Amino acid sequence: MSSRQATGGYDPSGIDLDAWTVLEAELEATIPHYDRVNTWMTFGQDRRWRAGVAAHAEPGMKVLEVGCGPGSFAETIRNVELTCLDPSPEMLRVAKKRVDAVRAAQGESPAAYVEAIAESIPLPDASFDRVFCLFSFRDFQDKRKGLEEIFRVLKPGGQLVICDAGKGNAIHGLFGRFWMATGVQVIARRITGEKDHPWKGLARSYTHYGTNAYYRKMLKQVGFSQVKGRLLWPFLMASRFSGVRPANPE
Repeated sequence: MSSRQATGGYDPSGIDLDAWTVLEAELEATIPHYDRVNTWMTFGQDRRWRAGVAAHAEPGMKVLEVGCGPGSFAETIRNVELTCLDPSPEMLRVAKKRVDAVRAAQGESPAAYVEAIAESIPLPDASFDRVFCLFSFRDFQDKRKGLEEIFRVLKPGGQLVICDAGKGNAIHGLFGRFWMATGVQVIARRITGEKDHPWKGLARSYTHYGTNAYYRKMLKQVGFSQVKGRLLWPFLMASRFSGVRPANPE
């Protein structure tokens, strides 16, 4: 990852520890306004994207969400044995209160909560049918290592589904950078009432995020099969990736 210094601490493969520590603090600072800003900056598409990921899980499956944040996705998924993982104890505290309340109202048992980073998941091999990452993959310290850990905890035949920022190619990325640097900043300022809001830092993580082709290749190198990755319509603001841990290793 020799390009990190040139990119101010970021490259498509990961984030330096110092920069990641700052980013995690910024993520925690988004909690009070997280859902509202995300809904406005995506023109309401964030709910549809979450539903599209949740549709990959079937009743009774064991599901792990890596980077659950404040529980925005976890509270929407039903009839599964759910584990939520995040490196932030504050994110987990908010998620637990929010997610377990919804699950209790639906007559479901509480989710499990694990404080850990994606690169070191303290869970057994081959234990999950599905692993989901909703706008957390972009923030992994080391994306390849995180994918290797996800591959390890997936059961043979299990599937990973990632939904994150869209960057079809370098040119498409220029439009994304423009939106992050202008529209998102205006929205965040209006909603938070703060000039120095935490979404300023989050915009940087998009700037040094890789293209769809870059991550499709990485998924294949880690060992995933049936790899897919495409921009999501109508605004092409997000991408969804998926891959399967082969049932029979080649």
